[in-house]
Amino acid sequence: MTDAASPARIGIVTVSDRASSGEYEDRGGPAIKQYLAEVVTSPFEAVACVIPDEQLLIEETLRELSHDDQCCLIITTGGTGPALRDVTPEATEAVCQKMMPGFGELMRKVSLEKVPTAILSRQTAGICGRSLIVNLPGQPKAIKECLDAVFPAIPYCIDLLEGPYLTTDESKIKAFRPKK
Repeated sequence: MTDAASPARIGIVTVSDRASSGEYEDRGGPAIKQYLAEVVTSPFEAVACVIPDEQLLIEETLRELSHDDQCCLIITTGGTGPALRDVTPEATEAVCQKMMPGFGELMRKVSLEKVPTAILSRQTAGICGRSLIVNLPGQPKAIKECLDAVFPAIPYCIDLLEGPYLTTDESKIKAFRPKK
C-alpha cells in the first residue's frame, strides 16, 4: 500500500511517432492530465512521457512506470488503431499479468455511439504488478468520452490492487465502491 501522505502517481504515456519527433503537437497527454486535474480530488502526481510507436519501448516504459515509478494508474493514448505501427495494445498485453477486457468493451460501446469507425479501435486494459494500465484512443474528445465511461470503476480497481485511495469530484464522476 502507498504511504497515505504521498500523492498517488499516475503515468500518462502518449504513443506517437510524430509527436515524439516534434513533428506534431501532443494533444492526447495534456488532455488526460487536464481530465485528471478536473476529476481527481485526492493528491496525485502525473508522470508523463511521449514515445514513438515501438512495441519494445512501449513495454519498457509501461514496466518502468509500474515498477520503478510506482504508478497506480497508467493511461496511454495513441497506437490503438489498425495501422501497422499501432502496437500499444500488444505492448500492454505483453507486460500485464491480467487483462481487463471490460474496459475496452465499454470504451468501444461509448465511442460507437459517436462514430462508426470506433469499431476499428483496439483499446484494452490490464494489470501490471500493482498498476492498472488503460489504453485510450488519441483524440482529446474521444479521450474524455472514454474516461467518462470507465473512470467510475478505476478507483475501486486501484483499491483492489492495494494502491492509494483515489477520490473524485462527484459532481463530475462518481467513483463506485461497494457498500461495506
